[in-house]
Amino acid sequence: MPTAGSHAACPVECAPIIGTRRHKVHGSLYRWLEQAAIEVNQVWNWANSTSAKAACPFAAPPKWLTGFDLCKLSAGACREFECIGADTIQRVNCEFATRRRQFRKVRLRWRVSRGPKRSLGWVPFKAASLRRHGKHLRLCGQTVRVFESGRLAGVTCWRDGFFAQGSVGDWWLCLPVLLPQVELTAAPREAVGIDLGLKDTAVTSDGDRLAAGRCYRDLESQIAQAQRRAHKRQAKRLHRPAARRRANAIHQFTRSLVAQHQSIYIGDVSSLKLAKTRMAKSVLDSG
Repeated sequence: MPTAGSHAACPVECAPIIGTRRHKVHGSLYRWLEQAAIEVNQVWNWANSTSAKAACPFAAPPKWLTGFDLCKLSAGACREFECIGADTIQRVNCEFATRRRQFRKVRLRWRVSRGPKRSLGWVPFKAASLRRHGKHLRLCGQTVRVFESGRLAGVTCWRDGFFAQGSVGDWWLCLPVLLPQVELTAAPREAVGIDLGLKDTAVTSDGDRLAAGRCYRDLESQIAQAQRRAHKRQAKRLHRPAARRRANAIHQFTRSLVAQHQSIYIGDVSSLKLAKTRMAKSVLDSG
């Protein structure tokens, strides 16, 4: 037994690591998801207006409604919708209450379902509502087919997730899953400094360089032609590979820095101010 003044060695319990897996949904479910997103927007706008009225009432004392209060007020509303159920309504109410508490505002932005300024689709769900059905998944009586379904073979459980729509119109299934814990060790090097630029996107104090990929400049002429012809969808599709190439290059470079150094110092460069100058395209293209 440990004596007085001594400390017994206790095992350290690491917090679980949760990662989100993104799977592209098959096009056969797009019509249902678009209708469900419209209903989700209606629930969000209802929660927005109800919370604003409760926070600024005419005579009664103000009250900040929580997610539980909104779920209680919306009990039985699932009978008015065709696609979403009570679990999705509760998820929307809890998410709205969380975001309003985060931004400390009486009323948040409205979600627009139609028009040029419409909000991108978003359909949340609870973990118990999404079930495995052979190679596919089932949600609210709908079969969810995803590309690369083999990636779901080793996934036995997940947490509350959502369907998200991209700018082009594709739908993605986002599943938070529990990742296996990895033993963490200290990086071999102590510190490194990074100087941001335009000819080279980043230069480290060790001499490593991330060359400017010119991801947007290589597709600029094609994007300009699509915009002149009013092909908005084609222009968005051209922007997507440029953004992916830029993100991939930056991710590989920064991941190597994180793996090799314990501390990272970045130069004081305001990209927002540089984006207002004549170098705006080069600044945005360098990410």
